[in-house]
Amino acid sequence: MTMTESAPVRGAADLPVTDVEILWERLARVEQRVRHAVAARRATDPEPDDPYRGQYLTPEAVERVLESRDAFAPVPEGSYVTEPAPPGSRLARLAGSFGLVALDVELLLAAMAPDIDARFERLYGYLNDDLTRRRPAIGLALELCGLPAAGSGRFRFQPSAPLVAGGLLEIGDPERPLLSRTLRVPDRVTAHLLGDDETDGRLRGLVHVPAPGGEPDDRPEAHRIAAALATGSGLVHLLDRGGDPSGLAVEALTAAGRRPLVVDIAALAAAGDRTAELIRTLAAEARLTHGGAVLGPLEALAPERPEGARLLASLCTAMSGTPLIAYGKKNWDPLWTRDSPVPVAVLPPGPAGAARQWRRALADAARSVGLPDAQAPADDRLIEATASYRLDTDQLRKAATVASRLAVLEQRPVHPDDLRTAVRAQNGAGLERLARRIEPAVGWDDLVLPPATRTQLTELALRARHREQVLGEWGMRPGGGRGRGVIALFAGESGTGKTMSAEVVARELGMELYVVDLSTVVDKYIGETEKNLERIFVEASDVNGILLFDEADAIFGKRSQVKDAHDKHANVESAYLLQRMESFDGIAVLTTNLRANLDEAFTRRLDVIAEFPIPDAEQRLALWDRCLGTSIPRDPALDLEFCAARFELAGGSIRACAVTAAYLAAESRAPLAMDQVVTAVLQEYRKLGRLVLESEFGPWLAKERGR
Repeated sequence: MTMTESAPVRGAADLPVTDVEILWERLARVEQRVRHAVAARRATDPEPDDPYRGQYLTPEAVERVLESRDAFAPVPEGSYVTEPAPPGSRLARLAGSFGLVALDVELLLAAMAPDIDARFERLYGYLNDDLTRRRPAIGLALELCGLPAAGSGRFRFQPSAPLVAGGLLEIGDPERPLLSRTLRVPDRVTAHLLGDDETDGRLRGLVHVPAPGGEPDDRPEAHRIAAALATGSGLVHLLDRGGDPSGLAVEALTAAGRRPLVVDIAALAAAGDRTAELIRTLAAEARLTHGGAVLGPLEALAPERPEGARLLASLCTAMSGTPLIAYGKKNWDPLWTRDSPVPVAVLPPGPAGAARQWRRALADAARSVGLPDAQAPADDRLIEATASYRLDTDQLRKAATVASRLAVLEQRPVHPDDLRTAVRAQNGAGLERLARRIEPAVGWDDLVLPPATRTQLTELALRARHREQVLGEWGMRPGGGRGRGVIALFAGESGTGKTMSAEVVARELGMELYVVDLSTVVDKYIGETEKNLERIFVEASDVNGILLFDEADAIFGKRSQVKDAHDKHANVESAYLLQRMESFDGIAVLTTNLRANLDEAFTRRLDVIAEFPIPDAEQRLALWDRCLGTSIPRDPALDLEFCAARFELAGGSIRACAVTAAYLAAESRAPLAMDQVVTAVLQEYRKLGRLVLESEFGPWLAKERGR
């Protein structure tokens, strides 16, 4: 049975014709024209049954070629179909998306026929007069459409023509004359017309289509972006101000009825020689599936560099007329591309918006991992635990999934600690290359501090937890390019608990602590220190963690009167830090032993200042007890009250003494006694360069010296 015989004939009362049936019907008409061309060729062929036909040219055949003016027989009137495909069909949508005229559609169908029906391979080989060439040549395609070889139809195969520029036709054999070049339709185009919606395999690892989630946020910004996509070139730039540009772009494309194609910009930039091909494939995929591309963050492409700008310009040119949403933290430079985008600032969602995102993500994650309804997450408790986090949609979804999987492992509901662990897993490794990461392991009970200092630490935690509401939703820090960061100063003598307090605050917020190593920051070359700090600040803005500058007075020192070039450079460095701290969006803690050395301008920009004094006798007693712990056996005669009253040591020194005494006790194979503690204190005094006075050590000094 031929295509003509199998083409469906339906009346008005029949069911709607499917896309495959429409394609089959149109190919049946191509078959009719092929049959006529074959019949006409056989009628003038003196040896149609010659098995070597197409492999040699007889003198008679040469004479016929010389006498003929046209290389084809006329096509019967009415065999060339010019009516458009039925509205709403895939063929009609393809023609509309790529700007095809009726002739383009017929040429496309003629080229596609061998990919759907193998009979066309042999028929085309016969018509090409070469059985090894089983795809239609340009001349044959024009013949099947009833067009002369020298007519305007040949211009439909120029590089700028819709079929070729859109990637619907590939023209092979470039070394041959134009009419002898073969035509091929990419497999993805054929599969699409047959009903396949899978993304082109050539884009694997470069593009992913987000799975449809639950109810969308229905944000007004998404509808505004969707409206902008339908105007002009369809180019929109989302300026990231701490929001979720990627999620908003996907939501906007969905609202516009488009299929979101999220591009891995790093993979595209690393494609090398394949970049141009991938860009054409991406543009064709977007047009085929009525989609739009999401590209970002642009910083990964480095468009300020010539190669990055060229890649971005090529992508925007290929996608012209098709929605393209780019996003990044820097403003769009008009020199990057020919068309300028519609700019839209993306602000943080606020506490209410973030809570809705978390609830939806946790509910979806619970269903996906099979968490029983009885173990469904308790929203209010979990949402409160996420208040201090800043995540985009993809990170939030991944964190919710990881937290749900942790709960499933132990067959229990999701706990706030699961969420904290999952959020920390979303932190990139960029900051870890610039700072030392510490996973908090101490809590409030491990701190021995005056009430005033503890109050300041509590204030730091609450500022970090509610900054989106206070600084964002309520706008309590407007203008001047100020960020939404929280900066604190911990001032006090060495060993008074500054670093440990930062670790406690990090654990309270469910974050990690990143300690900046000054040796990796300070550089003797002018301008390099500022570059190193900028990299740290940029990475810290994208991490849910606390940035700790230990011994901060080394880089946050006072500006001085300019007497030489070194003074000028030092002042420039301080001025940069003043500006950068004000625009910082993360959480940072500065620690110093010499608060007086800090510039007053830094002090004004601090949100919290916590003083860490030397502990008094009562606090030292608590420190001795906690540092020794409960596992080490103690001699009944161990007098910690004596140690607390006589030895004025900071918490760090007391911890060092406790560790040294524990080693001595382990060596003696006996419970910890006063002798080991005094020996440890004497070693600490010598290390600190302090005088050993009998008034402090009492009888233990003479006993120690007599040993």
